[in-house]
Amino acid sequence: MTRPTARVLQLLELLQSGGTRTVAELASRLEVDERTVRRYAGHLLDLDVPVESVRGRYGGYRLAPGYRMPPLMLTDGEALAVLLSLAVSGQTGLLTDTGTATETAAAKIRRVLPRRLAGRLDALLESLTLTAAPRSTAPRPTTPADSATLLPLADAVQHHRPVLIRYTSGDGRRSERTFHPYGLVLHSGRWYATGLDPQAGEDRTFRLDRMASVRTLPGSFGPPPGLDPAARVLSSLAAAPHRHEVSLRVQAPAARIRARLPASVATLDELPPPPDAPGSDPPAAPWFRVQLQVEQLDWLPALLASLDCPFVIDQPAELRDRVAALATRLAASAQPPAR
Repeated sequence: MTRPTARVLQLLELLQSGGTRTVAELASRLEVDERTVRRYAGHLLDLDVPVESVRGRYGGYRLAPGYRMPPLMLTDGEALAVLLSLAVSGQTGLLTDTGTATETAAAKIRRVLPRRLAGRLDALLESLTLTAAPRSTAPRPTTPADSATLLPLADAVQHHRPVLIRYTSGDGRRSERTFHPYGLVLHSGRWYATGLDPQAGEDRTFRLDRMASVRTLPGSFGPPPGLDPAARVLSSLAAAPHRHEVSLRVQAPAARIRARLPASVATLDELPPPPDAPGSDPPAAPWFRVQLQVEQLDWLPALLASLDCPFVIDQPAELRDRVAALATRLAASAQPPAR
């Protein structure tokens, strides 16, 4: 958008706030001279915006009584796409002026949306949590969610209402169940809902792209105190069953381990130091129990080597064999060439 056009729209916003604005006041707010203000008012008249000129000592410009900007005619999906894009750019730092540009743009769009849609989108933005993808994780294709799923779930999160969902699991099994949603999380290009499955009596995490329908049910529920939806989703992903269950002990700062094994991949629990462990200056790094579920083991030996710290493989034995084989290959590669 060109700067003059942006200022014409800014003039319209000032006039929509009501009352008569003097030319001097408008010039100061727009940071232009009074002649330019009159030219901008002419542009609004050309757009059929009823700007009235008021003469006299306290004259200036005002909008004709009863004039309101018409609602912005966006579908639910279009409005959702625009506001989510602004929210994501604001939380991920894609713009340098995120504190102003994204917030003011979202506010302007909201003001001209129909009230019903604006309220539903507000519920979604208040229910949404974004996770930061670790640098060591390769990006994967985004799996979109439908607005017909997102919006009613967000409303249920905000008002603590149960929903009935139709869901297809990863192995193709279909089910219909009651769900108490605690929060919505966008992680690594996928949408997740975390909450309570009252029939199973346990917390569950569901992918939104696998939901066929969402219907709000009567009643309400109370979410647990100190809720962190993102942490629940990440720990659920890390504990999801796979072919190999891996258990390690690693001596390193937690930040170093997390840089290679994020919360969505592995769980981390600090181990107490052995009672006979000698003291050192500076203190030795703590030991952590690291557990993860994986389909393939071939990527783990190189990752463990890249940690550059002591570790012990408790299970599986196959991983120990793979690490030993990697060590043998590295040692052979480090030998001087034969003459």
